[in-house]
Amino acid sequence: MTDIISALIEYLGEQQVILGADLTNRATSYWRPEPTKTLALLRPRSTDEVSQILKLCHAHDQPVVVQGGLTGCVDGAISTEQEIIISLERMNRIESIDPVGGTATVEAGVILETLHSTLANEGLMFPLDLGARGSCTIGGNIATNAGGINVLRYGMMRELVLGLEAVLADGTVISSMNQMIKNNAGYDIKQLFIGSEGTLGVVTRAVVKIHPRSKSRDSAMVGVQDFEAVTGFLQYLRGALGGTLSAFEVMWGDYFCAVTEPGWHRPPMQRDHPFYIMIETEGSDPESDAKRFSDTLEHAFETGLISDAVVPKSEAERKSLWDIRENFEAILEKQPYYLYDVSLPIKDMPAYVSDVQNALQDQFTAASCYVLGHVADGNLHLFLCPGESGDWHESCDKVVYGPLKNFEGSISAEHGIGTEKISWLGISRSEPEIALMRQLKAAMDPNKILGAGRVIPPAES
Repeated sequence: MTDIISALIEYLGEQQVILGADLTNRATSYWRPEPTKTLALLRPRSTDEVSQILKLCHAHDQPVVVQGGLTGCVDGAISTEQEIIISLERMNRIESIDPVGGTATVEAGVILETLHSTLANEGLMFPLDLGARGSCTIGGNIATNAGGINVLRYGMMRELVLGLEAVLADGTVISSMNQMIKNNAGYDIKQLFIGSEGTLGVVTRAVVKIHPRSKSRDSAMVGVQDFEAVTGFLQYLRGALGGTLSAFEVMWGDYFCAVTEPGWHRPPMQRDHPFYIMIETEGSDPESDAKRFSDTLEHAFETGLISDAVVPKSEAERKSLWDIRENFEAILEKQPYYLYDVSLPIKDMPAYVSDVQNALQDQFTAASCYVLGHVADGNLHLFLCPGESGDWHESCDKVVYGPLKNFEGSISAEHGIGTEKISWLGISRSEPEIALMRQLKAAMDPNKILGAGRVIPPAES
């Protein structure tokens, strides 16, 4: 037994240090069912325990990887046999809810859906929402600066965090549990940890913004004839619905057809529209909000802006419409497949998608490219299916990221960098920016034990 394992067992006890065969039932991630590989898995119960663990690991130069809900898409939380996992699954308390101040104080292991349901019972809501809500954790959402379907109205996780507590690589606790919207006292230290994917410190607690639960919610799925209609409809909704528009999700026709094949989701409308859009509004007056929503859709149809629309009549119908956007198991059956998350100016999306599709077809005659995204915030998700067995990940990376540089886009809109995108970071970040990232990493984690080999590409020797 290694010295670090002995030291951890002495501090935590044998029950809290999980080794070898006891990990065979723990999947590597949501996307990878094979058993976890790690030197040991630790499940601390407090910030103090995380601090002591990192002190020991720092003293032994022991690499560490932090895990939340294991739903990340860029392999950032996947461990090696030489790394120790710190899982925050036991740090799952909602410590306090302040409806007057509009805050909730939570531990990092709180599952997003648990926070949603707890706040709903109080007539409140936390606006971050994404398909992995039943598994992802608040700490993971912070570490990856999660986005999701409500970014249009509420912003990304970076805009939803008022304060946080984090533990540095040497065990130092940085506690800045600010509860005010306005706090301009020096550097905003919390922003260093938001989106850093566990490479600068381990987020253990946070203060997040909450809101009164909306009294009305209106939804619809519409079909439109081209991308010009997509952008025209978005512009129209922003003016007609104002600040109540919370979601504007676009699905290219190929994606919609793939997930509504027989045996999958039931298509709510004809399957021959080039684009499908899921929209949702939230308001405070159910009767007037519903009328304005209905009038807005009717006017859009009469003027030819949209070709068809389906408005759900119940929560079950609403959920079935959202399932088409969020549950894409039909595509996941097309092995191999590769998922991408990019952002670029909305006006350039048609040209970019065309470039990707053409480049893919040039390499794979039986390939498919399925596109969907939040669009209103510049974010696209792409599934590339080469249609041939084998490992085509690098080839597909070139297909997606190669054209992106021409549009000055980002290789990651909301999923982060992890290990999957590290070699492509130079497309979206300049060398001086990457050099500054390395300086921050060296200052905050000189022994390079936190998330080693993730996010920041190594300097050229």
